[in-house]
This record gives sequence, C-alpha cells and structure tokens, in this order.
Amino acid sequence: MVIGVTLFIVAILIAAIWIVIEVKRVRHKVFAMFLIGMILFSYFSFTLVLKGKDVDLKSIPGVIEAGKLYFSWLGGVFGNFKSITFNAIKMDWAGNESVG
Repeated sequence: MVIGVTLFIVAILIAAIWIVIEVKRVRHKVFAMFLIGMILFSYFSFTLVLKGKDVDLKSIPGVIEAGKLYFSWLGGVFGNFKSITFNAIKMDWAGNESVG
C-alpha cells in the first residue's frame, strides 16, 4: 500500500515537472513566432511604404527620409486602429436587437 502511494506521488511529480518544462518551451516558441511575425511585418510594410517612392537607401539622407516615411505611415496605422477601437467602444451594443 505504501509503495503504491509513493509511486503515485512520484508519478505526479514527474508529470508536473514535464508539464512545467513543456509550458516553458511553448512560451519560448510563442515568443519566437511573435518575433518572426514582427520581422516579416516590418519587412513587407517597409517595402510597401517605399514602393513607388524615389528613395536612395545607399545614402544617409535617403535612409533618414525612408525612416520618416515609414514611421509616419506606422503612426497613421496606429491612429486608425485607435479611432476604430474608440468608435467600437462608443457604440450602443446592447440597444440594438436584430430581428431574424
């Protein structure tokens, strides 16, 4: 009886340690995927913003101009998200009932 209880406790401890290690690994994978997503978003949005603009990225003034264009575009994107979120919060969601 005592050996059975001891084995049960050891099995629970082993499972708990395994779960903790897996949670840490998943958290690291999620963080890595987030970083990869941010890098891809930055690359594609940067190329999209500078498409059609005559910006020389081989000179310091050109890089500064490209940075200004990109960050002004990024500020506009965040401003749009802010206004959309604000308008969604202001809406009267409970007062409208749809008849289907």
